[in-house]
Amino acid sequence: MTEGVPPVSDAERLAATPGAEALDINVAHPARVYDAWLGGKDHFAADRQAAEQVVRTNPGIMPSVRANRGFLVRVVRHLVREAGVHQFLDLGTGLPSANNVHEVAQAADSDARVVYVDNDPIVLVHARALLTGTPGTVAYIDADIRDAETILDKAHDTLDFSKPIAVMLLMTLQFVPDADDPHALVKKFIAAVPSGSYFVVSCPMADESALGEQATQGTARYNQMVATPMTRRSRAEILRFMEGVEIVEPGPVHMSRWRPDPGEEPGERYSPAIAIVGRKP
Repeated sequence: MTEGVPPVSDAERLAATPGAEALDINVAHPARVYDAWLGGKDHFAADRQAAEQVVRTNPGIMPSVRANRGFLVRVVRHLVREAGVHQFLDLGTGLPSANNVHEVAQAADSDARVVYVDNDPIVLVHARALLTGTPGTVAYIDADIRDAETILDKAHDTLDFSKPIAVMLLMTLQFVPDADDPHALVKKFIAAVPSGSYFVVSCPMADESALGEQATQGTARYNQMVATPMTRRSRAEILRFMEGVEIVEPGPVHMSRWRPDPGEEPGERYSPAIAIVGRKP
């Protein structure tokens, strides 16, 4: 057992929960593998095996995904308190953990509205139970992020599209293959929200360093074991996702370097990844 990946899961008890009928516990799923890396308990044996295999190849993956969680907290807090954004569309939510988007946002503004989107049955079960927040302010859409039309249509039930919305794509776009044109997909969401909206993106990055090679090997091992493979993209390819928006300071940086809290340790040495925040003019 790889150190840090929990040896025991509570997820099996959820297989009989209403709404989880489509759950395939024999094939690893990105949301549940990510849960294992975060130290959660809501994953299955196949997910743990995939998580452990990747950690053996790329030990930096676990601190990297935790750095992404820290980025989520800081950027949501910044958008509510400093940018005046009080609505969030979180695409590719993943399993609930500590400091979910609505918890961070509503700690600053109890009326902040959040729509979560994911298409894993186990995530749906947890979201309905845990991602509740202030009544009427939090909703969950069961959809693939590639189905932008359905997501945007349903999001109108909770979000006011005449006011700025923060579209969150944290460690999500790598699961949209090039064949599905992820850049065109992002443009649909950019076009749908008003001026003053924000786009928040984090992605694992391909590079030619020794650390990048280690990460690439880990990704290859991961792709052998999951139903939804991952695509690492170059810095230039990731920056293309922000076409049509103005990148805000500090620009494209490692997640740990995006407006870190005092005393927070940068984590570039763990795994190549990039975080970008942009504002729609």
